[in-house]
Amino acid sequence: MARLIKTEKEVEGRYTETWIVVEEDALDQWPGGPLEVVGRPAAKVDGYERARGEARYTADIRLPGMLHTAFLRSPHPHATLTRIDTARAKDAPGVRGVLVAGEVEWLSNDATFEGEAVAAVAADTDAQARAAVELIEAEWDVHEPLLDPEEAVRHGSLIGDERRYARGDYERGLAEADVVVEAEYRTQTLNHNAMETHQCVCDWHGEGLDVYVSTQYVWGVRSEVAEAFGLPHDKVRVVCEYMGGGFGAKGDAGEFVFVAAELARRTGRPVRYAMNRREENMIAGNRNATIQRVTAGARSDGTLTVLGGEYFCALGWDGWLPSTAGPMQMLHACENVRTVEYGAKLNLPPMDAFRAPGFVEGTWSLECLLDKVAAELDLDPLELRRRNYANADTMDGRPYSSKNLMECYRRAEPSWERRTEVRARSDETWKRGVGLASQIWYGGGGPPSYAWVRVGSDGRVNVVTAMQDIGTGTRTAMAQIAAEELGLALDRVEVQVGDSARGPFAVISGGSSTLPSMGPAVRAAAADAARQILEIAAQRFDLEQRVLSLRGGNIVSTDGGSWPLEEITGLLQDGQILGKGARGPNPAGMRVLTFGVQVAEVAVDVETGEVVVERIHAVHDVGRVINPLGARSQIEGGIIQAMGHTFSEARLDDPRTGAILTRTLDAYKLPTFADVPEIVCELV
Repeated sequence: MARLIKTEKEVEGRYTETWIVVEEDALDQWPGGPLEVVGRPAAKVDGYERARGEARYTADIRLPGMLHTAFLRSPHPHATLTRIDTARAKDAPGVRGVLVAGEVEWLSNDATFEGEAVAAVAADTDAQARAAVELIEAEWDVHEPLLDPEEAVRHGSLIGDERRYARGDYERGLAEADVVVEAEYRTQTLNHNAMETHQCVCDWHGEGLDVYVSTQYVWGVRSEVAEAFGLPHDKVRVVCEYMGGGFGAKGDAGEFVFVAAELARRTGRPVRYAMNRREENMIAGNRNATIQRVTAGARSDGTLTVLGGEYFCALGWDGWLPSTAGPMQMLHACENVRTVEYGAKLNLPPMDAFRAPGFVEGTWSLECLLDKVAAELDLDPLELRRRNYANADTMDGRPYSSKNLMECYRRAEPSWERRTEVRARSDETWKRGVGLASQIWYGGGGPPSYAWVRVGSDGRVNVVTAMQDIGTGTRTAMAQIAAEELGLALDRVEVQVGDSARGPFAVISGGSSTLPSMGPAVRAAAADAARQILEIAAQRFDLEQRVLSLRGGNIVSTDGGSWPLEEITGLLQDGQILGKGARGPNPAGMRVLTFGVQVAEVAVDVETGEVVVERIHAVHDVGRVINPLGARSQIEGGIIQAMGHTFSEARLDDPRTGAILTRTLDAYKLPTFADVPEIVCELV
């Protein structure tokens, strides 16, 4: 029997309530630890397709008669278009369509950041489209840009309201402290630089529209496009078979999708648009710069009495205010906390989500601040963190669904204890040291999410769901879950993703929410199929269903009988067993969070300033690990990305004009394999 209930879901730390329909007979949790397939390392099921170039990305889509799009973008961070003449562009070779500001809402006469779209051209080739854009004549009235976040806050130029948080008595906390430390930390603007740039192909057929797009949210793009063009949602099909990275910047449909769709409608031909690397590094989103002024106070025994922070986030012209203060509010136990966050609206390209947005920057400042407290108290930094361990949610007292951060500390301790040995290897030029930091992030996800499982007469399984695999190995994890529930080897399971017309609804791939949202739906669908198989087997062998189970590709009886799965499914001939499943509610009254600690060994050349990271030990508590190989790969990728953010990556803006200076990969320097240290990963 189905029940209608309301439950809480979480993505990127933003909580919403949603109504869902749930079945009465929820599945029991699997026992802890590795199982037959789940919890075992598994190479990506589509790894060879990717490596051999057989995987079809959006860039590989080539439709008959397809046109290519290029944009005229504002060369100024703040300017008004006073004249535009597209006559020469319209007459250029290969041009089939031109759009200008004023004709559609996605092109603007008032540029609020460099790179804002003003006009678009569709032509037979990409080169022809870009050549035609060069022929557009545009004149501008240039205005003074607003570029400083503190000035923006003083003038009230904000995205959303300032966000204030307080608990306890801040002034009392300061008075009770034996040691008070203050610091200011700044982080730079960072670009996502996914290997695959933002791109799409739009193709109308009658009153319907197909959108092939590199996206982290198939269903979100479907909704946005349907609403933009006044279409029933089922008239829009969104396809993302494979994706070459997003890191948060591909969570919605950008203006380029709407413009390409409009050009396709006007020309009657499919239209493709792909950002080049310069456009990607200028307007595709970023991790916003921050200014963080933070304070901490503690008693002589290390107990924190107060934490406070003022955070200025340089969001650009659009976006949302990520929770930079979140780690200060949530990570360590402290009764007296006060924070204020400002989202500065500037004449710079808009920010976008970027791998734990806000928490990365806020964790860095908080953990550096705690090291200062430890130094003032002459207390071991790891011991300081242990003494301020939070046993329940610090913001509302709810219990954690699980928390093993203390176990992470225990496992990290041998690496932390190496610091004397590491320091002893220093010489006149190279000085060596060890640092550590804790981690907190979300990871609960939630409903709704759905999956289907199809079992054919050959005993092979197809998992169908219209989610997206953004390169993290989600296909593989879903195959492992289905294989485990059906008692099959991994190679007998296929997973179909990435097509809104050929599978049920799935959540966004962001905020560490894909697997905890989709995994239970896939397991439920597999369990439904397994139940049907066992019902048929019980009838075929004249046994009670309760004595049967699926194991090792066989139907197994408690009395010792065993039959290959195909012996039952083969009876179906052209028939199929269809299982369906949905994600159930999140646990009521609990906080679902992830935790961890990392220890870094670093060498510094005191003559040149060169910094070399030699070893990082990462210990993470992230719930049940479906694929240890995939999970470790995610941690390793995050560490390499963070090293780039720390040592070489920065989007540089001209402080006077607001022009973006680092548009290419010779100026915006990503880490290479030569920069990668020894990385040791442990998963609790």
